[in-house]
Amino acid sequence: MSKTVEFFFDLGSPATYLAYTQLPKICAQTDSQLIYTPMLLGGVFKATGNASPATIPAKGRYMFQDLDRYAKRYGVPLKFTADFPINTLMLMRAVMGMQLRHPERFLTFIDCLFHALWVEGRNLNDPATVAAVLTQNGFDPNEVLALTTDEEVKATLKDNTEKAVQRGVFGAPSMFVGDQMFFGQDRLDFILEALS
Repeated sequence: MSKTVEFFFDLGSPATYLAYTQLPKICAQTDSQLIYTPMLLGGVFKATGNASPATIPAKGRYMFQDLDRYAKRYGVPLKFTADFPINTLMLMRAVMGMQLRHPERFLTFIDCLFHALWVEGRNLNDPATVAAVLTQNGFDPNEVLALTTDEEVKATLKDNTEKAVQRGVFGAPSMFVGDQMFFGQDRLDFILEALS
């Protein structure tokens, strides 16, 4: 049986962005498959009673410093939008829609959104900014918007979120190797061990 990492993610999490920059390398190194599973972090928080660390002043300050340390360690840029945290409902429906309807363009799609949000620090809460980012990356904003109202897309995202909670997920990123759950981008060394 081939080794897999299930990656439960939401674009709006900076720790998820950092994990996203490293997981493909870990999977390549261990000859493992990376399975991207979009979920809605707001839905996870609501179901579990959890909240963003950014909402707790002391924890938030520490988190920003720690994420910056990890970005430097990984050699990747990390820039926060002034509008952080953002509501990712429409973005994650678009991500889910792209995975369901246009899987061949899925990775390019999430690449452009992660880059706009966490490398360029663009405000993806703003529909005009999202449309500009999509256009610049060869996507039709109207086609993407249509995906966000697709009933199957909405139901699948909701289902992914509910399944994540049932498996013990309380935040993002959450990764599974078999039945083992790993929470946070600072647990990637344990994922590497589990795959090796």
